[in-house]
Amino acid sequence: MSNSRTTPLRVAVLASGRGSNLQAIIDAIEAGQVQAQIVAVLSNKREAVALERARKHGLTDIFVDPKPFAGRPDSREAYDRALLEILQQHDVELVLLAGYMKIVTAVLVNAYANRMMNIHPSLLPSFPGLDVQKKAIDWGCKLAGCTVHFVTEGVDEGPIIIQAAVPILDADTSETLAARILLQEHKIYPRAVQLFAEGRLQVDSRRVVIDAAKPDGEAIISAV
Repeated sequence: MSNSRTTPLRVAVLASGRGSNLQAIIDAIEAGQVQAQIVAVLSNKREAVALERARKHGLTDIFVDPKPFAGRPDSREAYDRALLEILQQHDVELVLLAGYMKIVTAVLVNAYANRMMNIHPSLLPSFPGLDVQKKAIDWGCKLAGCTVHFVTEGVDEGPIIIQAAVPILDADTSETLAARILLQEHKIYPRAVQLFAEGRLQVDSRRVVIDAAKPDGEAIISAV
């Protein structure tokens, strides 16, 4: 069951680096594949390429300096309260983490429960955290991939929305595997946003049910 939106979904993106997933979402929106509007791109890094990408597309780019919050016992929460104020000012409906290198606190998680997504370059729940491609290779996995999930207070522990798998080749390095996974990230993150915009994502405990899914399934996209 999909909804019938009369206005685009209002999205904000939090990014710390190059913003390649941000670019994929921008491209999907401009191509008419995602019924959304990016109303703000926020970063904790002044020189983040993601902010430059936002400016090139006429989007609002906002640097939120973490330095004024440093040293406070509640520095992380205080920083997130500053972010939350900006998000609320822009009437944000969905928050996307795209290479955002800060762990969000309950301040944001609770305010955007089941309305904040992240993309992680592994097939969760396997290999949360960092250096995941190296871990997958070292463990001798035959498949790797990426996962879009809702954000909870646990790192990379939120309900899984959609995944894509790629083979791990004998000659793979962390870099070659990461590059192949990234191509799939650019496909499934915009797809997850569109499913949300259509009102098709229902969270049932740890499971995300996609309403009116196609017979061959949308929850896993195989790139093998």
